[in-house]
Amino acid sequence: MARYVTTINSSKSPEEAFAYMADLRNFTEWDKGVIKVEQVNGSGAGLGTIFDVTVKGFGSSTSTLRYTTTEYDAPRNVLVKGVNTLFTSVDRVTITPTATGCDVIYDATLTANWIIAPMNLLLGKVFNKIGDTATRGLRKVLA
Repeated sequence: MARYVTTINSSKSPEEAFAYMADLRNFTEWDKGVIKVEQVNGSGAGLGTIFDVTVKGFGSSTSTLRYTTTEYDAPRNVLVKGVNTLFTSVDRVTITPTATGCDVIYDATLTANWIIAPMNLLLGKVFNKIGDTATRGLRKVLA
């Protein structure tokens, strides 16, 4: 299992930042590892919405995780869980109001499933690199 946590200070209001982060269709704007996002259930953000998120894999491969929004407490907390045969990703976004906007805390855990479970020992280094790139993208869109 690998975990990545980052905090982004944003000038956006908590409501604006939450709406942006809770709608997974925005992943492609800030995460270079995300190739495309398709919503397969619901309309926009909300409890029970489902998104297929296709990410870059190793080499030229891709992988699609099906993300379900399992917690949705606007404008403070959203939890999504993405699953495919190889990986499970649990991503929580917490919004905290500040005097100048808000802090956006992104807390993601990635676990290798089944036969590749031994990969969990090495997953942290790769996940940190992916997370650092995504953090740079978040800083740009949430400034």
